Amino acid sequence: MELLFGFHPVREALRAGRVPESVWVVEEAKGLGEIVALARASGVQARTVTRQELGNLCRSSHHQNVAARFPERTLHALDHPLAVAEQRGQQPLLLALDHLQDPQNLGSLLRTAEAVGVHGVVLPKDRNAPVSTTVARASSGAVEHLALCDVTNLMRALAWYKERGVWVVGPDPAGETRYDALAYDWPVAAVVGSEEKGLRPLIRRACDYLVHIPMTGKVASLNAAVAGSLLLYHIWWTREHASAHGKK
Repeated sequence: MELLFGFHPVREALRAGRVPESVWVVEEAKGLGEIVALARASGVQARTVTRQELGNLCRSSHHQNVAARFPERTLHALDHPLAVAEQRGQQPLLLALDHLQDPQNLGSLLRTAEAVGVHGVVLPKDRNAPVSTTVARASSGAVEHLALCDVTNLMRALAWYKERGVWVVGPDPAGETRYDALAYDWPVAAVVGSEEKGLRPLIRRACDYLVHIPMTGKVASLNAAVAGSLLLYHIWWTREHASAHGKK
């Protein structure tokens, strides 16, 4: 079971159709009517507790007066995001993570991924931040609307996608190609490396393009989640612009 707390993580989990085992709300707390209604619609009656009782349950005072316990989230096979993209009539856009370990960074990146319509997120089981309550809160619940693909070996997963026509693009300060120099009108997997070391050498070699984001400041590079978010947003914007231009 997974315990989520905070308004956005709990609401988005319920909106995404996850059926809770239990839901708790602080008695007389305001602004939780939607969550109570969503819980009731899923067949669960929200229980009222004191703020201290909820804090003890969550082991945190930052629960925003609501918590819920859910069965573990559904994980998908590698072909699922490709099928979703085909159903939507879109070119696949995937996000893959290579040792991204900070839960705040992961949550921020997942929030961007959901905002730009990423079809699936490839999450290696080891040496990555797990999808936790902290991640759910940092993503404002966006993680609940993303297809997560749990893999043992990222290199093999990327190879599997490449065999099916997906091009792998990685943000890298030493990349030879500007991130905005590509059309991105083909299936793309954007792979983001760790906060300290970036992409591992093996993953760098697997990339079809290593792209850099130009800067004028004195800091050597961008935060991994920021670089990944900029790349994802640019891919989405480029495709949207091309689509709008094509319709004209």
